[in-house]
Amino acid sequence: MNGAAKGAVIGGVFLALVGGAGYGVYTLVGDADGEGKGTDGETSVQAEKGSGPVSEKDAAKTAKAFLAAWAAGDERVAADLTNNAAAAQAAVGEFKTKAYVSKAVITPGTPNGTTVPFKVEAEITYEGTTKPLAYDSQLTVVRGLTSGKPLVDWQPSVIHPQLQKDEKLRAGAPANPPVKAVDRNGEELTAEKYPSLRQVLDELRQTYGNKAGGKPGAEVWIEPVAKEAPKRTLLTLVEGEPSTLKTYLDAKVQAAAEQAVTKFPEASVVAVQPSNGHILAVANHRKDGFNAAMRGKRAPGSTMKIVTAAMLMDRGLVAADKPAPCEKTVTWGREFHNLDHFDLPPGTNFATSFARSCNTAFIKQIKPVDDDSALPNEATEVFGIGLDWKTGILSTDGEVPPATGAAAAAEYIGQGQITMNPLNVASITATARTGVFRQPVLVSPELDGRKLATAERRMKSSVQQQLVGMMKLTATSGTGQKAMASVRGSDKGAKTGSAEVGGSGESPDSWFTGFSGDVAAAAMVEGGGHGGEAAGPIVAQVLNAG
Repeated sequence: MNGAAKGAVIGGVFLALVGGAGYGVYTLVGDADGEGKGTDGETSVQAEKGSGPVSEKDAAKTAKAFLAAWAAGDERVAADLTNNAAAAQAAVGEFKTKAYVSKAVITPGTPNGTTVPFKVEAEITYEGTTKPLAYDSQLTVVRGLTSGKPLVDWQPSVIHPQLQKDEKLRAGAPANPPVKAVDRNGEELTAEKYPSLRQVLDELRQTYGNKAGGKPGAEVWIEPVAKEAPKRTLLTLVEGEPSTLKTYLDAKVQAAAEQAVTKFPEASVVAVQPSNGHILAVANHRKDGFNAAMRGKRAPGSTMKIVTAAMLMDRGLVAADKPAPCEKTVTWGREFHNLDHFDLPPGTNFATSFARSCNTAFIKQIKPVDDDSALPNEATEVFGIGLDWKTGILSTDGEVPPATGAAAAAEYIGQGQITMNPLNVASITATARTGVFRQPVLVSPELDGRKLATAERRMKSSVQQQLVGMMKLTATSGTGQKAMASVRGSDKGAKTGSAEVGGSGESPDSWFTGFSGDVAAAAMVEGGGHGGEAAGPIVAQVLNAG
C-alpha cells in the first residue's frame, strides 16, 4: 500500500481506500442546520449548492468521498453522500456484518462524465476461513433534489454489479447443500462448462439440495427478493459435500444449444424428447440472464399454426390434401395479409398453405369454426397448454385466452394475447410428433412426488398423421427448407414463425420449431426477424446434436 492510502480500523475491521498519487479522503462536513439530511440523506462534500448538470470534477470528488467512507466502514457518512440514505446505510453496513467482509481495498477509476468506475478487492472471512472477492462496479453522481449538491445515485449495483433492486449480498452457511448435477448419462453439468445452466443449477439446488442429501459448506451469494427464486453463488468459501442429482439433460445436446444461441443476441432454445417429455437442453444468450427459454411470455407467431391446424382438422373443416384458398388479404375485424402480401394459386391445398405459412388460409376458417373457445380448448385439451407444468424448476405455461373479432383472427396465427416460450413451443411440436402430450420434465417426479400434468385427450390419429406430413413438407419445400437443409436424415419437420410485438419500425421476434427423429426443439430470438433467419439455424444445430 503506498503513502497515498488512507486506512481506518472500524469495530476491529480493517478497510482501506487506495487512489492515485496525492489522493486523500475528502473532508466530510455536514450542514450546521441539518439541511440535506432529510429524506434523501444529503450531506455536503466540499461542493457548492447548484442546479443543472453535475460537473465531472464534482462527480469525481463526491465519488471519492463516498468510496472513502465506505472503505472506512462508516456507513452513516457514506449514506449521507447518496440520494437514498436509508438503503445505502443498510447496504454499506451489511457489507461488513452480513457479507463478512474483513478487509476491502476500493480503487476509483477515471470518471466518464458523472459516472465513476471503481474496483473492489475484498477479503471474506467466515468461521476462520478467508478468501478474496474482487470485482468492478460503478456509480453515477446526480444533483440532490433538496440541497442541490452532488450525491451518489444509490443503486444496489454500487455494492456489487450483480445486485438488482432489493437484493442483498450475503455470506455464510447456505440453507441448501450443494448438488452435483449430472446429465442422463452421468456426465457432470457445471455452470463453468454450460453457462446457460447457471440459473437452472441454482434452482435445482434450492429445490432438491435438502432432498438429495449432502452437507452445506460456506459461500458468498446474492440473496434474491422472492423466496422461491434461487440464490446466486458468487464465491465458495468452504466446499460442502454435494449429492448427485440426475437430470434428463443431454450434455451433447446442451453443448450444441449453448453454442447455437451465442450466434444471436437475446436468443433462447429448448429441446425435448417427444417419446417421454424429457428436457434435453435449455440455453439462453441474454444480457439480463433471464431464463426466457422456460419462463418467457412472448407471442409465438406462426408456430402457433400447428395448434390451429390441429383444431381445424379435428373439426373436419380442412384436410391436408383439400383446397384452402390463400388470398392476399382477408378481413375479420380488420384486414390481415400474408408476408409481403403474397398469395397462392386457386386450388392450393391446406398442406401447402401451412408450409408456406399463409395467414389468410387460417383466418378464413374463423367463421366456419364459429366458436370463440375452439382454439383455447384445443391448446389445453390436446397440447396441454396452461395445465400448470411442474418441470422441476420454475417455468411458465403458455396462454391461449378466448378472443373475438380481430383478436381471435390474430390468435389463429400466433399473435394477439397468446404468450409462449421455447419450452411451450417445443412441447407443442413434440405433441404433434407423437399425438400425445407428455409434460416436459427436467428431473424425475419421483424425487419430490410432484404430479405431472396430463392432457384431457390424445390427438386423433388422422390429424396427427396429416400434421406431421405438413411439418415435413415445411422442412423440405416450405418456409423451413433453408434452415432444415443442414439437418441430417429425412425424418424431419418444421414450422417457422415471426411475431410483431412492438411498433412498425421494430423487427419481429424470430421463432422456429422442428423435429428430427425423437428430438423436438424450439427457439426464439427477440427482434431476430423472420423465423428461418435467426431461430431456424439454432434449432437445426440442436437437432443435429440429438
